[in-house]
Amino acid sequence: MAMRPEVQSLAVVARMGFLGLLTTFIWSNPFISIGAEGTPATTVKPVTYTEAHKQVIAQVKSKGGQVLALAQTDARLDVSFHLSDQPVTDEQLALLPGLPEVAILNLRGTKITDAGLVHVGTLKNLLKLHLEKTAITDAGLAHLSGLEKLEYLNLYGTKVTGAGVKGLAKLPKLQRLYLWQTEVSDADLQELQVSRPELKIIKDLKTPPTTPAPEEPKK
Repeated sequence: MAMRPEVQSLAVVARMGFLGLLTTFIWSNPFISIGAEGTPATTVKPVTYTEAHKQVIAQVKSKGGQVLALAQTDARLDVSFHLSDQPVTDEQLALLPGLPEVAILNLRGTKITDAGLVHVGTLKNLLKLHLEKTAITDAGLAHLSGLEKLEYLNLYGTKVTGAGVKGLAKLPKLQRLYLWQTEVSDADLQELQVSRPELKIIKDLKTPPTTPAPEEPKK
């Protein structure tokens, strides 16, 4: 039997109301992804850590560090000792290998030494490293040679020289390198740039990233 027009209208309104409520619920819930035609596809669970990892995270926090997941569904960590409420030394760095995957590490202005970077060199998934305004020298840079995923390195205000930064050319993923107020000469910068032309080198706050001089066209 055919449905009367007014009943059909009520059914359409009811259906639209249900879909509206469903859509609102989905978009307000960060752990539900949207599939084809706006239907829920999968439920994404928030990140969790093992008890051992939780203990190390708690230790890092007790020593003045901040530890945050990159996102609700991304277990990689952003660890920062910058602006810590207590002195930060190599003691804190010794805790880092016990953490789950560390992607970002900020050690700006801390009291770490070259020896402490041995622990940083074990963070094989590190993408971004802040070492600015520390006493790091070329000896410390040598411990970073195995960071094959590192994309960003800030050495502003450190004691590194041209001899030390030459080794950074071997880091295959490195994209940005900050070297102002260091002991790296312009000649050293140019040599590094020639060996890694795609690398953006920032040598001070006023100049753009260094790029090699264009070659003269051959006649």
